[in-house]
Amino acid sequence: MTDSTSANNNHDYRVTESSVLFDGPIIAVRRDTLTTTTGEATREIVEHFSAVGIAAVKDDHVLMIRQYRHGVGRYLWEVPAGLLDVVGEEPLEAAKRELAEEAGVRAEEWHLLGDVVTSPGFSEEMCRIYVAEGIEDLHEADVEGLEEAKDEEADLERRWVPLTQAIEWVQDGTVENSIAVAAILHLAVGTRRDPHAPFQYRSGLAKRRAQAEGAQAGADMKTLR
Repeated sequence: MTDSTSANNNHDYRVTESSVLFDGPIIAVRRDTLTTTTGEATREIVEHFSAVGIAAVKDDHVLMIRQYRHGVGRYLWEVPAGLLDVVGEEPLEAAKRELAEEAGVRAEEWHLLGDVVTSPGFSEEMCRIYVAEGIEDLHEADVEGLEEAKDEEADLERRWVPLTQAIEWVQDGTVENSIAVAAILHLAVGTRRDPHAPFQYRSGLAKRRAQAEGAQAGADMKTLR
């Protein structure tokens, strides 16, 4: 068996040059020149704020959301999720906010399921996935101040799906979203971890936006440049 920590896997891939080619509200594209084991290479990287996903569980059912995703041109079954795009907001707080905004519920108990690196060949996006339990509906006062759903998010279908059925959906291909697949498989094996466990979060986009003019705590980084 190959040792994943062997010297062959510890080359210092140093970035010698970097430039931003495109800077949009939600993503940016950066070109890096880096040293490799055989010389220099260039890589185009999609910068992203990264995200949180939430597996809300109630009475052995998991909350699934059906949402249109223009990148693939069709509706996908997912778990509630959202961007880490608020200056100074911790991932767990972002997860609580997203669950309230997308599902209209809150949870008494939170644990970490795991972290997913979605497309490491060209993107820095990561997603931290939580399980939320002890679900209850929001009170009217709790809804005040939440962001109003718009665009694709105004067209969501929400369904409490038996966990056994959600697992079958992963197996038969009904669920294709990688974050939802990871969440459901973690639930299937009973994962429960410390929600405050270290997160190897790295976002060039968030780092730049947090240093931009007007970047105060609570600011929406999508609007900063």
